[in-house]
Amino acid sequence: MRVKALCFLPVWLLCLAAPALAADVQVAVAANFTAPMKRIAAEFEKDSGHKAVLSFGATGKFYAQIRHGAPFEVFLAADDETPKKLAQEGAAIDGSRFTYATGRLVLWSAQPGLVDAQGDVLRKGGFSKLAIAAPKLAPFGAAAVETLTRLGVMAALEPKLVTGESMGQAFSFVATGNADLGFVALSQVHEGGKLKTGSAWIVPETLHSAIRQDAVLLAKGKDKPAAQQLLAFLKTDKAKAVIRSFGYQP
Repeated sequence: MRVKALCFLPVWLLCLAAPALAADVQVAVAANFTAPMKRIAAEFEKDSGHKAVLSFGATGKFYAQIRHGAPFEVFLAADDETPKKLAQEGAAIDGSRFTYATGRLVLWSAQPGLVDAQGDVLRKGGFSKLAIAAPKLAPFGAAAVETLTRLGVMAALEPKLVTGESMGQAFSFVATGNADLGFVALSQVHEGGKLKTGSAWIVPETLHSAIRQDAVLLAKGKDKPAAQQLLAFLKTDKAKAVIRSFGYQP
């Protein structure tokens, strides 16, 4: 009996140790990347056993929170400048930054037929409220302002602007009818190559600066293997396929 017990000892130890290998990763995610990141996190947990605990919001607000000691270990921003700045300031690990997606801006309305294929609705009017994300907090909001300025309609439409603190809130304004139309991320209204509902104009990339979205390992995740594995997972073909399905370029 003693020999039998010794034979089972390694198996028992493995069973006990297995749960300890899994870990939670605290992740700050730009609001525009909410839907794809939820799917990526599920695949990551399935493959690695680690759980990505996701918080969604505006890139600018996350920057302030991280600088004030928020417990995030990985940051998926909506731009490339904020992660770079965090690395320069010592709040992120230098050399860990990379572009995980290039975002696309879209003018969208929940109402079919309101937004035309050329975006001429912005010049013609016929709407009372236009939603955007706060340009100082959300890079997509800055891209929206840049687009309106280049089209020469910023001054005329400024009284109609409804500003959300994040892309999530800007999208909510349009989805609930509190704004007739708005500038949102293509990922919020696009999945599997199709527009979910309503009408939309995908803004030409010539009308605003490229929306390069960078990920970075934060200082609090430096010694966390699970955090490093999540960043590595974002570079896999499986994650890239999800990213593409929501209208981004990996």
